[in-house]
Amino acid sequence: MPFASALGCVRCGARYPVDHFARDCAACRRTGAPANLTVLYDQTPGLGLERAHVPKTPGSLWRWQAFLPASAKEAVTLGEGNTPLLPVPALELGDVWLKDETRNPTLSFKDRLASVAVTMATRAHARVIVSSSSGNAGAAAAAYAAKAGIPCVVFVFKGAPAALVTQIRAYGAMVIMVENKADRWRLQSAAVERLGWYPTSPFFGPAVGSNPFGVEGYKTIAFEIAEAFGWRPPDWCVLPVCYGDALYGMWKGFAELKVLGFIDRVPRLVAAEVSGSLGAALAGGEAMPPDRPGNVTTLAISIGATQGTVQALEALRRTLGTAATVDNDALDVWLVKLAKTEGIWAEPAAVAPFAAIEQLRSKGTIAPDARAVALVTASGLKDQAAIDASLRTPPLVTGGLDNVLRALEETYGFVHE
Repeated sequence: MPFASALGCVRCGARYPVDHFARDCAACRRTGAPANLTVLYDQTPGLGLERAHVPKTPGSLWRWQAFLPASAKEAVTLGEGNTPLLPVPALELGDVWLKDETRNPTLSFKDRLASVAVTMATRAHARVIVSSSSGNAGAAAAAYAAKAGIPCVVFVFKGAPAALVTQIRAYGAMVIMVENKADRWRLQSAAVERLGWYPTSPFFGPAVGSNPFGVEGYKTIAFEIAEAFGWRPPDWCVLPVCYGDALYGMWKGFAELKVLGFIDRVPRLVAAEVSGSLGAALAGGEAMPPDRPGNVTTLAISIGATQGTVQALEALRRTLGTAATVDNDALDVWLVKLAKTEGIWAEPAAVAPFAAIEQLRSKGTIAPDARAVALVTASGLKDQAAIDASLRTPPLVTGGLDNVLRALEETYGFVHE
């Protein structure tokens, strides 16, 4: 297992001590492009490991402990990771595979971040875990804090999906609801700076991303994809992107595999976004993604940020990737299509990759024969209202079977033969 020796800026490479995890790069902030930090190790992660001998146990992402900042023995784990990679030809998008992160313990990919972040919190003897969240990150933080026996406070905004808030509360977290979204960060920032609470999520603006140790957990998505394809990575990986934690983590994971010779190339990455911030930065060659508040009135609350991050931009540039802006009409279509065609009910943000793939195939950006993996990040149970308007209201039937058949035909167009 490698030893985390320092934290480094994802943009300029400036080095900081490992206890700097609750801050960003001071040098880049002064230049107007605040950037997150990433974990640096005392040796090449995975050094000495061979492809043929990648451990199959434990049954969680911690089987990749040779690439992570803590050992499986000290891990706070609920069995996260090892999610299925499924072909989805019925979606008629070409050679597309679905990485189903809804199978994680709290039904989202955020469990990977939370497991590593909370593990490192226990090592730091953290007294309180704190998160600001629209739902998924808060639920994951709450669950893993519960497993670790550490109190957890989660700031949510008024109007957050009720199912998500209930999930956070169910894990025993202390939920604080605020009227203004920005107040979440203001209050969490005060708690981190004055009380020493351990943050797992962004808590100041412009956002740079989440806890650097937690982002290491997302490397394991790349490891699982590469392994599942026999160490022949796909041409593209497409993710719904808010602050780019998973995007950067996956880039780093693929890059580490390439250094070891496990794979011969890193897939190109796509950010499926709703604001167009990353797309604008790529097009304009900007160092900092612009804030585009006028572009966001979206069903996809989980990726509803109006401004992208430097770490997301770095991941796209380093892989010659791109960004695709998706709208509510496309999300509506893919919410229903994915559930009815593949039996996977995802939250609105989690279907954004399919809208992006459709868009990029039509433009020729993703070639017709190119293989793409779509990351489905969270379950539709997180935000049930989003799909409800697209579904027929079930008929109320009295009487016998003839009335049932009549209702099936009138409501659903189903005729029994």
